[in-house]
Amino acid sequence: MASETALEESARVQLATIDSRRPLVWLAAGWRDLQRAPLPGLLHGLCVTAFGLVLLALAHRHFWLLAGAFSGFLLVGPLAATGLYAISRALEQGRPPSMAVVTAAWHPQDHRLVSFGLLLAAAGTCWVMTSASLITAFAPHTIRDPVDFLHTVVLDEQSWLFEGWLLLGGVLVAPVYASSVVAIPLMMERRIGLLAAVLTSWRTVMQNPGPMALWAGLLMAVTLIGMIPLLLGLIVAVPWLSYASWHAYRDLVVRADLPAND
Repeated sequence: MASETALEESARVQLATIDSRRPLVWLAAGWRDLQRAPLPGLLHGLCVTAFGLVLLALAHRHFWLLAGAFSGFLLVGPLAATGLYAISRALEQGRPPSMAVVTAAWHPQDHRLVSFGLLLAAAGTCWVMTSASLITAFAPHTIRDPVDFLHTVVLDEQSWLFEGWLLLGGVLVAPVYASSVVAIPLMMERRIGLLAAVLTSWRTVMQNPGPMALWAGLLMAVTLIGMIPLLLGLIVAVPWLSYASWHAYRDLVVRADLPAND
């Protein structure tokens, strides 16, 4: 019964078929929003960067754990962007992009986003444990730092550990990405059930496989580049991609015959 209701709800959301280069437009729109509302965006980026530095400090002697922890943390990233989706929506509506808009995006009586966040956190935790187990069990030497990881896992020509690690990560990340790419902004804006929002997100990916694959690649590339200078690039990358993700949602979801949240 619940699945039938979710299918009916999802069917009330009309989706668009987009051009393959449309993700580049989303990046440009996200950059404009960052210029128009830098304060809330950079504050989000600072918080994410600070959390990443804490992870780095706690696990710097256990790189096998650190690699999984960072990639697991990225799985929860879309939920952390909820407030910035609200900022982009305020900008398009001509309202002031204040921090009050960010806090209003989180409705205390609405548990859908919290529930989805717990599911994402569970997926992230699962990947951290799986990643750590895989590397510690099959690496020929102890992995203590990035150099060890590079030589022992990435560049070892006689081992398929790195390929297996990437493949396993992809098996987990792909469905999480497909489940969340429009689900979170849709739940923020409309009264739709969690399962229906996830089904809609999957419909979006299946209707636009090429553009959504490019979008996934761009999200990963910008995030990885932001991590290179001691994570400091995430201060800008996080709000940029968050604002851009709102514009992705706006392009992909044409109309939703569902009640608005506000």
